[in-house]
Amino acid sequence: METRRLYYEDSHLKEFDAAVLSCQEGRDGWHIYLDATAFFPEGGGQAGDRGTLDGVQVLDTREVGGAVCHVTDSPLPVGKTVHGVLDWAFRFENMQGHSGEHIVSGLVFRRFGYANVGFHMGAEGIIVDFDGFISPEELGEIELAANAVIWENHPVRTLFPEPRELGNYSYRSKLDLTENVRLVEIEGVDLCACCAPHVKETGQVGLIRILDSIRRKDGVRIRMLAGSRALAHCLTESSQNSRISSLLSAKPGETADAVKRLMEDRDAISYRLGGFMRREAKRMGEDFSPAPFGLFFSEDFSDAEARILANTAGPKCEALCAVFFGGGDGRRYIIAAGPGGDVRGFTKDMNAALSGRGGGSAAMTNGSVKASEQEIRDYFGRYFHED
Repeated sequence: METRRLYYEDSHLKEFDAAVLSCQEGRDGWHIYLDATAFFPEGGGQAGDRGTLDGVQVLDTREVGGAVCHVTDSPLPVGKTVHGVLDWAFRFENMQGHSGEHIVSGLVFRRFGYANVGFHMGAEGIIVDFDGFISPEELGEIELAANAVIWENHPVRTLFPEPRELGNYSYRSKLDLTENVRLVEIEGVDLCACCAPHVKETGQVGLIRILDSIRRKDGVRIRMLAGSRALAHCLTESSQNSRISSLLSAKPGETADAVKRLMEDRDAISYRLGGFMRREAKRMGEDFSPAPFGLFFSEDFSDAEARILANTAGPKCEALCAVFFGGGDGRRYIIAAGPGGDVRGFTKDMNAALSGRGGGSAAMTNGSVKASEQEIRDYFGRYFHED
């Protein structure tokens, strides 16, 4: 069944009236078809519209067999004329984002000749893949140029050329289209085949932010935002920077340098503390008197200090030397065998008794157990007493 697509006639139409042609229950709701609609179905990387039909919630809109299917939470009578209202904030955000992507992709194509080979609009932002690499510095220049296009307020038009006329147009397209081609033109910036509704002038995009990029094979993937979502991101970043500025007693434009100094101070303290902890571990091992086994606990030791202690005290133990370190529910361990010993069997039994996991060589094992210090001490006492 054919649907008159009102969003092609006016992309800013927020309300409309139409007749219900069909209503059937589906797995995800009621599937309603109208003789006309301003709801855009999912396509071209843009999400389907939401809103209401006579107060019934439209949860999603999708293309099915050349018609627009409205997925609703309740049925509507066939033949009834209903009043549709779009979730305009959602639609306009999507139009801002999609038009913003066209601006960026058009500028990239004009400057570098790279094609947009992947596009998705989601909660994490607008993802765009290009088939050539663009450096972060060059993306910064593209971002500035894209916002200049917004400030210049270029008109955005749609064209439906006849198949015989397509050869007269040089346009971007991911598909080899020959008929029913709809072109979206941003005057002086881009001409691209696209099925989605767009803003009427680039000024309505408001703002474009390129957030980050990663290399993908010979190309690049960028993540960007446009419109109200870009503004919300900037406001969040500004708020966070203001809080950091206050915490560091630094001017907002100097927070990065202040954080760098703080990290350098932290690294210096960590280095000195690490040296102290390693010396303490070695001292504990040297002060340990020969015994059947050694058992040590430390919440402050890392793996490095635990190994130093186990290696230093281990040769003085007839059976083994065990170091348990870290706190919380799971305590990590390193167990070193005494001269000529093998701690793998002991480790296996201990893991079974203390909800542990881990292993290693005959000379040394490592892992973790879910047990308190007292439970570990009790186990060692029973184990070696039984032997």
